[in-house]
Amino acid sequence: MRELYTQQLAALKTKLIQMGAMCEDAISCSIKGMLQGDTELLNKVENTELDINQMEREIERLCMKLLLMQQPVASDLRSVSSALKIISDLERIGDQAYDIAEISKHLKFSEFSSKVHIQEMATAAIRMVTDSVEAFVQRDLTLAQRVLKEDDTVDALFNKVRADLVKMIQHENGEDVEMMLDLLMIAKYLERIGDHAENVAEWVVYLLTGKHV
Repeated sequence: MRELYTQQLAALKTKLIQMGAMCEDAISCSIKGMLQGDTELLNKVENTELDINQMEREIERLCMKLLLMQQPVASDLRSVSSALKIISDLERIGDQAYDIAEISKHLKFSEFSSKVHIQEMATAAIRMVTDSVEAFVQRDLTLAQRVLKEDDTVDALFNKVRADLVKMIQHENGEDVEMMLDLLMIAKYLERIGDHAENVAEWVVYLLTGKHV
């Protein structure tokens, strides 16, 4: 019985790593697809988002098995309950990557995207997702706390994107303005991705300290 319990906990970590990697891939494909006008990459995001949803259900079932059959206590109980919260945030990250891809399918951003900090913002958001999941798997409090600070970087980049686009809108009209507004929406989705990664890090802090940030 103990061996099965250990295997299930190990499987939980593995599946969370896989789900985190799927989220990273979805964000990366949506942003690269946008910048390069690559429809194939943008279409790939839809399938990845479906895979993320499926993985969420698998992890949820595994967590319920652990709770009902193994009745974990102390740190193991916090680990399972934190995992249930984390997968909800990862699922939302997948949704937002999909939203970015859907916007990007219908508009050409190459002329404007190079003038704002979208790529830099996406890189920072992906790093937050990667590090937050890694912090959970490795039980790394220092890394989780670093993710919490990194959210300030993503927020600052969003403010830069918004300021840049406002200046550009003042000198444009018609269709170009619509594109810029969609770029602003994409930046907002990236900011939300950062918020969800921050939530994951907060659950890691709870897991390791028993205290909510």
